[in-house]
Amino acid sequence: MKGPADLGGAHGFGPVRPDADNEKFHAPWERQAFAVTVAMGAAGFWTLDGSRFARETLPHTQYYTLGYYGIWLAALERLIADAGIYDGQPEPKRVLTKDDVRTAMAKGGPTDRDGPPPRFPIGARVRVDPQNPPTHTRAPAYVRGAVGTIVRHHGAHVFPDTNAHGGGENPAPLYTVRFAAADLWGPHTTAAAVHADLFEPYLSAA
Repeated sequence: MKGPADLGGAHGFGPVRPDADNEKFHAPWERQAFAVTVAMGAAGFWTLDGSRFARETLPHTQYYTLGYYGIWLAALERLIADAGIYDGQPEPKRVLTKDDVRTAMAKGGPTDRDGPPPRFPIGARVRVDPQNPPTHTRAPAYVRGAVGTIVRHHGAHVFPDTNAHGGGENPAPLYTVRFAAADLWGPHTTAAAVHADLFEPYLSAA
């Protein structure tokens, strides 16, 4: 899908200006929004990809004005409503307490899985499907339809496009694909190349 989060190559948003002090939170409510979102994610009512889709489908005006944790909070409200979670029903699959947060965060949520071997060898030329699905996808809009070269295999991973919508993990090979920057941004770009991690279902032989 082409949502408000898909800004690669877009103009008019100004330069990226990192915080000088590298602060993780700028107000107490941001810390709380982060904690509640992580705790609810651990409860098992939706997948990581489902939560990303909820953020990606916020209205553009909200997405561009709420700030990072405002986006998280607005998406969480939608996820809770869609899951019908009220007054403790249904029961969570897991409860994340303050005593096991550090262990859970350090462990993370690996997405690598046993799955099919890669169909494309290193050095193969591939074309990205010029899709524009109405559902979740991890194929950035700016590489769709472009031709690049496979430079790395990452094994099989959970396929976000189905996992976001209850269609199962369907592990798929994941690649790093190199694109000539001029093919994406035109001849006046100052970059030499762009690398994107892309799942095999997005790709075909060029």
